[in-house]
Amino acid sequence: MLSYRHSFHAGNPADVLKHLVLAQVLNYQTIKDKPLDYIDTHSGAGFFELAAADAQKTQEYQDGIEKLWAHTSMHEALNDYIELIKSFNETNELAFYPGSPKIAEHYLRRQDKGWFFELHPRDLVLLEENMQGKRSIRVRGENGFAGLVGLLPPASRRACVLIDPPYEIKDDYETVVSTLVKAHQRFATGTYMIWYPVVDRERIDNMEQGLINSGMRNIQLFELGTEADTDVHGMTASGMIVINPPWKLKQTMDAVMPELVELLSKPSGFYRSEQLVNE
Repeated sequence: MLSYRHSFHAGNPADVLKHLVLAQVLNYQTIKDKPLDYIDTHSGAGFFELAAADAQKTQEYQDGIEKLWAHTSMHEALNDYIELIKSFNETNELAFYPGSPKIAEHYLRRQDKGWFFELHPRDLVLLEENMQGKRSIRVRGENGFAGLVGLLPPASRRACVLIDPPYEIKDDYETVVSTLVKAHQRFATGTYMIWYPVVDRERIDNMEQGLINSGMRNIQLFELGTEADTDVHGMTASGMIVINPPWKLKQTMDAVMPELVELLSKPSGFYRSEQLVNE
């Protein structure tokens, strides 16, 4: 149940989409001086060396961040993401890729708090090493679903949440929805981001419908398909669902998503940018 390690997948197209959205949300959330709580339910190790054995075994980053490394976009949001990743590399060569904890740390200020959950024993040790040095950051070797609900409502009265399970356990799709309902009941004004893989489209359809039926408002979905859906084993697309998104997020993603498909997808690739539930 704890076999998944993100080190095999760091920097792939799913990471590009996930971290582009995460950076846009955190950039907006930290404009105001008021404190913010950031909660990451499935943090992983937090930082990855792309020359390491895990990343080299799959080389998925070659289909993601490597294709963007020397690219200059017409869109500020994508250029900002590329420059953010470059800031974690000491030279002009792509050598390291930050996970969501390090990306969040980049945006979190002195008045903010970061909460990072991870259950994999090896990744927990690495996460603690990668996130040490800031008193405002807490790393916990606990179940992130339960940990999220336990932290709400936050003392700051402002929260940004990333729910990013590996979906190794098939019940995770249902658990995401039920956890979000509990979290929203405790703190309705938080911004919640949910990453998902498309391996079985029916599971995603059911998760979307569960969120639509939940009564929560203002839900947006952004999905990058690197190839058409298939019944063959393997991830063909991934997406981010955002509840209470920043007001310009959809406008930004409407502009950027066609470019991401052109750069990162096969000819059968596609994108979705949808308002699942209105405000």
